[in-house]
Amino acid sequence: MLVAVVVAAGVGAALWQQYQRFADAPLVIQEDRVVVPVERGDSFRRVLTRLRAAGISQAPDVYWQALAWQMDVMRRIHVGEYAIEPGTTPRQLLAKMGSGRVIQYRFTIVEGWNFRELRQALDRSESLQPTITDMDDAQVMAALGREGVHPEGRFLPETYNFTRGTTDLEVLARAMRAMDRVLEEVWEARAEALAVDSAEEALILASLIEKETGQAGERREIAGVFTRRLNIGMRLQTDPSVIYGMGELYQGRIGRAGLDTDTPYNTYTRGGLPPTPIAMPGRAALEAAVDPADGDTMYFVSRGDGSHHFSRTLAEHNRAVARYILGRGRSSTDE
Repeated sequence: MLVAVVVAAGVGAALWQQYQRFADAPLVIQEDRVVVPVERGDSFRRVLTRLRAAGISQAPDVYWQALAWQMDVMRRIHVGEYAIEPGTTPRQLLAKMGSGRVIQYRFTIVEGWNFRELRQALDRSESLQPTITDMDDAQVMAALGREGVHPEGRFLPETYNFTRGTTDLEVLARAMRAMDRVLEEVWEARAEALAVDSAEEALILASLIEKETGQAGERREIAGVFTRRLNIGMRLQTDPSVIYGMGELYQGRIGRAGLDTDTPYNTYTRGGLPPTPIAMPGRAALEAAVDPADGDTMYFVSRGDGSHHFSRTLAEHNRAVARYILGRGRSSTDE
């Protein structure tokens, strides 16, 4: 009997040593990186099956189960994809699964995109789960809880991290909440004596500023020109808004017909702001819209290099147009 006890103790010690070696020995990985998914509803046994299918481990299930119980992760493995690199041990892998350190993907909304461009980018994403492909814009906004709201300008340009399985609608919802938050913050910090009376109007003005320049140092000056024009009832005459109103008719040039054709977005034929934003403005453009630069400039024209020449008088502006525009075709000018 004593011999049996000694033998059992010896066997137990040997098994314990094997278990410890398993827990802290690097997994066998044939590639530089192996990705193993954990899907909603997966049991721990199913996770082990995926590990074996990926050729990662030949250790007995009982070792994995014992380690999972020991680490208290058996019932709290997070859904997602896990990257396993050479050198990873079973203990490290289970710790990663228990804490949810899954592979993160990124989707970036670019400043100045319109909603059509945003939807096209969502469609091209291979990591997002598509759910809005067959919806029109109105249906998308209804699904986001904003029925009847125009989608333009409602989504904050920035980079959003997500895990595989996230839907395109979920990313849109996050971007919409982010825009709501930033717009509220910017409007609360607004300067006095603005030409806009609401956060909604500030959003529209910011979209014009965003489309007019990518130069950080010009945003407030362009906001100043627009503000002064609005204050005296002068038309904004901003080409990006005209282009937006032209839709698919725009083929790279506005032309005289484009300027003369009245649409709700033609700021040459109509006074005030357009009815909705024309693009997704970033935070800097939003801040410029509610804090325009002081001054007396009333006109600006593109130099053709991304920057603008600002003028106080129409005569000075016409000279700038002759210098920068005539001879190379009409660009983005404001007159």
